[in-house]
Amino acid sequence: MDDIKFQKIVIFINSLVPLALLAWDASFGNLGANPIEFTLRTTGILTLVFLLITLSVTPLRKYYGSNNLAKFRRMLGLYAFFYGFLHLITYSIFDKSFSLSAITGDVWQRPFIAVGMLAFFLLIPLAATSTNGMIKRLGGKNWARLHKATYVAAILGVIHFWMIVKSDIFYPLLFGLVLAGLLGYRIYAASEKPKKRLTTNYTNGHE
Repeated sequence: MDDIKFQKIVIFINSLVPLALLAWDASFGNLGANPIEFTLRTTGILTLVFLLITLSVTPLRKYYGSNNLAKFRRMLGLYAFFYGFLHLITYSIFDKSFSLSAITGDVWQRPFIAVGMLAFFLLIPLAATSTNGMIKRLGGKNWARLHKATYVAAILGVIHFWMIVKSDIFYPLLFGLVLAGLLGYRIYAASEKPKKRLTTNYTNGHE
């Protein structure tokens, strides 16, 4: 077994640990007075955590000069989708008994639910196109453009979290600052590329 396969197995197992702990606590009735609310909050936070970890891959890859990190990005992104799916299932089935009228009314009355659903729906095409076959079918550039929706989903996820809390905004603020740093890095990197091209062209023209 090569190192990449072993590392993927380690990431795969460790990414399921939060779900295993949640299931363990649920089996022993340790989810507090409102188990549904606890599960909603936990799966929502896990979705944001995996989204931010996914967005961290590119800066870390460039900082450490390790292209192998990119090989874990899709797996991490799929875990973000997985926990987002659990978050939606917990809300729609366990909280609303899959009543479309109740869900529709809730979305209309509480805008943060609409924001959260929009964030999740943006992740669906990203998860659906995460295979090598879909990358070839779409083409690398088109695939990369589509997957930039991850940025929007992460922003909406943080806004969703911010709108839920009433007074303690520490964690939404923390997520927001991390996300701002990751997006800020991408803006900076994008602005540096034209400068490097101009410098290279200028240098080559005067050799």
